Amino acid sequence: MAVTAGIVGLPNVGKSTLFNAITKAQALSANYPFATIESNVGVVEINDERLNEIARIINPRSVVPTSFSFTDIAGLVKGASKGEGLGNQFLANIREVDAICQVVRCFDDKNIIHVEGGVDPIRDIEIINLELVLADLEIIERRLPKIEKRAQLKDKEAEYEYHILKRIYDALLDNIPARMVDLTGEEKAFIKNFNFLTLKPVLYVANVDEASIIDGNEYTELVKAQAEKDGSKVVIISARIEEELSELEDEERKMFLADLGISESGLDKLVKETYSLLGLATFFTAGEKECKAWTFKKGMKAPDCAGIIHTDFKRGFIRAEVYHYDDLIAYQSPLKVKEAGKVRSEGKEYVVQDGDIILFRFNV
Repeated sequence: MAVTAGIVGLPNVGKSTLFNAITKAQALSANYPFATIESNVGVVEINDERLNEIARIINPRSVVPTSFSFTDIAGLVKGASKGEGLGNQFLANIREVDAICQVVRCFDDKNIIHVEGGVDPIRDIEIINLELVLADLEIIERRLPKIEKRAQLKDKEAEYEYHILKRIYDALLDNIPARMVDLTGEEKAFIKNFNFLTLKPVLYVANVDEASIIDGNEYTELVKAQAEKDGSKVVIISARIEEELSELEDEERKMFLADLGISESGLDKLVKETYSLLGLATFFTAGEKECKAWTFKKGMKAPDCAGIIHTDFKRGFIRAEVYHYDDLIAYQSPLKVKEAGKVRSEGKEYVVQDGDIILFRFNV
């Protein structure tokens, strides 16, 4: 399913370096503001060890991992919401993503210019967040007068919309993002078309130097405190190291990580946290021809997951034959899983679980 996370931040905090590492796309990265003029979109394969284990047991002709899309959005500056820098274009790009990965500079380097004159992660976060708040306020300020009179005349739909927007508006005036407002799922669905920037989930990406990748530093502690305050999470990463890792073969990468004293790359952590942030999970299809991983939204039912593979699968859905990855690992073959009675036949109401291995039966 098509979901994407936007990489945002002030100029020269490491966004494009990180994007290069993620996608190996070599987006322009330079030591001056606005090195990224057009938003770059790249796709990264999800490194899921479960797929490798499934393939080891089944030995298919091909193995296809699931993927995730990242958009590199050029650096925001103060006044972006009023068109400063390339603000209007950048904010429009952010509206198109499902989640925001805000890269925050957490390292000192006199050779890399900071647009604000020095390293201060909290100031940088506040600049970005304020611009997003101001952009959302502008949308609501244009909308409220249009529906206020209808709401006063007891138009039910207008009343409902006015009530939601006014609560968000009051929160934004206090510099509280829309995602911190207590909205029901129904209310969020109702205002979905506004595409509020501050309603999008946020992951802070603390970009550090090599010395800080294990324990962080004084800057990352500040970012963690800020994240806790606004209900977000933090991933500590060295964009420069990740870019170097992206150029290595698998065995070399493992050796490099071992030398650094870490078992998992920052990029793998970033992808997993972004996945979690968006409420995503993975199911698998497995056969002699192909083993493949598929991304789905937690809570989706079997026919909808079938539709991710092909619309015909959903349209003609009959049933899903399901067993779990853990059962395959325990019994070491699909046949033994079946003999043990672990394969279930599930209908249209079955809620697919992370790690399910599914064969969809359909007829069109």
